[in-house]
Amino acid sequence: MKLQDLLRLVGEEPVFASSLLLAGAVSPAATQLQLGRWVKAGKLTQLRRGWYALAEPYAKASPHPFLVANRICRPSYVSLQSALAWHGLIPEYVPVVTSVTTGRPRQWRTALGDYLYRHVKTAAFCGYRRVEVQPGGFAFVASPEKCLLDLIHLTPGADAWPYLRELRLQNLTTLDAAAMTQLAHDWGSPKLQRAAARLRELREQEA
Repeated sequence: MKLQDLLRLVGEEPVFASSLLLAGAVSPAATQLQLGRWVKAGKLTQLRRGWYALAEPYAKASPHPFLVANRICRPSYVSLQSALAWHGLIPEYVPVVTSVTTGRPRQWRTALGDYLYRHVKTAAFCGYRRVEVQPGGFAFVASPEKCLLDLIHLTPGADAWPYLRELRLQNLTTLDAAAMTQLAHDWGSPKLQRAAARLRELREQEA
């Protein structure tokens, strides 16, 4: 395969799987060898085994970190601190993209950033939506209510007042209090129900 052929196939894809190149009478070994050559030549960036991104000047746009996070671990959606910052609920910049998955916890360090995945049960894999994170680029991101509850669920003692205040939450009036209460109820977790009640109180204080 020539580089021009690759660009015709994946030129519109900011992140692509090597399996996309294996349709038809193609040698997997030869394809992997060619991909390795392009990585060494700086024409591709390898994110993890089987996943690549076009390097400049071949990439039409740098892939948004949330889009990369969704692609290199499936199923997953961006949540926790990353989604909190995205929704404007915390003031801090978050250097590691944090996501939730039904698979095992893992972390990847790539040339395009660091990606951390936390595990939740299948029943809790909900409360996310598909949003446009860059022109023409979409990613699954937790709702404001769900990313808060995900963080509290996965952090010991996070339903306590000291932890909630340490988060320095802001823009709480954007939260849908009813949706947050329903999510906590559906989860069946007393910890999340306590946290939801305290978050509603913080929301009312801000309002």
